[in-house]
Amino acid sequence: MAVNGPCKAAIIGAVLALTGGPVQAQVTQGAPLSAIGWLSDSVALPPPSIDSAVLPPDPNEPDVTTGASVAQVTMSLLETPVLDAVGLLSSATTGFSRDLWGSSRPDDLARRITDMPLYLYPAMQDLLNTLLLAELNPPKGARTGDDRLFMARVDRLLSIGALDQAEALLNRAGTSNPRVFRRGFDTALLLGTEDRFCEILTNSPDLSPTFTARVFCLARSGEWDAAVLTLETGRALGYISDFEDALLARFLDPELFEGEPPLRRPHDLTPLTFRMFEAIGEHIPTGNLPLAFAQADLRANIGWKARAEAAERLARVGAATPNQLLGLYTERRPAASGGIWDRMQSVRRLEQSLSSGNEAALSASLTTLWPQIEDAALEVPFARLFGERLMSQIPQHPDARDVALSLGLLSSKSEEFAAAWPTRSTGKEALLTAIALGNTEDASGYNATSRAVVEGMNAQDVPVRLKSLMESNRMGEAILRAITLYENGTHGNLDEIADALAFFRQIGLERIARQAALEVLILERRG
Repeated sequence: MAVNGPCKAAIIGAVLALTGGPVQAQVTQGAPLSAIGWLSDSVALPPPSIDSAVLPPDPNEPDVTTGASVAQVTMSLLETPVLDAVGLLSSATTGFSRDLWGSSRPDDLARRITDMPLYLYPAMQDLLNTLLLAELNPPKGARTGDDRLFMARVDRLLSIGALDQAEALLNRAGTSNPRVFRRGFDTALLLGTEDRFCEILTNSPDLSPTFTARVFCLARSGEWDAAVLTLETGRALGYISDFEDALLARFLDPELFEGEPPLRRPHDLTPLTFRMFEAIGEHIPTGNLPLAFAQADLRANIGWKARAEAAERLARVGAATPNQLLGLYTERRPAASGGIWDRMQSVRRLEQSLSSGNEAALSASLTTLWPQIEDAALEVPFARLFGERLMSQIPQHPDARDVALSLGLLSSKSEEFAAAWPTRSTGKEALLTAIALGNTEDASGYNATSRAVVEGMNAQDVPVRLKSLMESNRMGEAILRAITLYENGTHGNLDEIADALAFFRQIGLERIARQAALEVLILERRG
């Protein structure tokens, strides 16, 4: 429908009166929204610039600087908020110096974080999460208003579904930055806490909500007439697509569409679209969606099996706690067999056998459970639940003993478990217990991977490829580089495993080095 100038002005004036804010230009169609493709376009962003973008990786860029030029000195007012300094964990908690980022450039750090594989070994995931949540001084190369590193940290947390941690970081960053607000709004949508952000949109003239977000928030606050008028305005001005029009119309009055075929789900699903589909009674399963959407399936209004499956997905990357997973596993009796139902039943039997002290039952439950949790990549969450309890109930059956040793050494009490292990035989068992105790000087490997592990654990100096970063005051960047080396090493580049382990030990991350060495030998994942 064509709209002439006076009529358009009248419509916009009515929307202004009802929504309390200007209707500003929407995001240019096709413009990049963020590093994460599924974020909603809830607010209009300033045009992207070279300075604000996370630069793509340069395969030819060396890790070593070739010059000795003095970095540009920048100054800013003390009261100016610096997003890169926002964190949740103090130096006393992490053990890291506040100047860990040192002289690194924000885009280098952001690129290293962005390029990390989604699924890391648990030890590396724990270490990376600590860096993402740490309270650290901004890198010396940062400028006032530079948010590249902060956004990369938040986006990494969002990509693995760690929404609670991302939300806490975003809350500390405030809501005046449109990029921060967008991430906060989408996080709240998936957690079911979006009302606060809708109120902020209404009361913050500096934020420019898109028509879709404005209609959603007006409806959430009960202002149905204003929501309908805003939808009609956006439709008339061409700011709402045909799909958004159909979805918003159903969202505002689902009874009008009873008996009609369901809407076709979009390929690029956003949290806002996801929640509106849910509101019209068309819940979208999250199994094939990005991990962040799995958090929405942990809510109490979702079915038990879907909640448990979501918890499994999140537990693999450390975004759900082992106790959360166990609580869902044992919430009720398994209703069927196969897949997650078998894992639930095996966990129940393991709990019962541990409580009964029946060694035969314990051996049977351990040997049944291990291949099931191995197939689901859930060895570490269950090791953290049961490993310590096995310390006083080590079974005699050889296969069950192997499982008990693996669970014990993958737990948070690996050193204590190794010290309590009754025998010191040769081969894999001897090496694993030696690693857990930190006594690898006389250890020998039993295959290529274990020999690389022994080499790294016994190294006496920082590897050359990481020393240059340390010497140029880029310790945090060196840690990020070491995480990547370790992960690359698990795909066959064994010298990189050795270098990563050697680096962690030499800089004092002994616990991380031991845990990483044990995981690569016990989990033996490839790809």
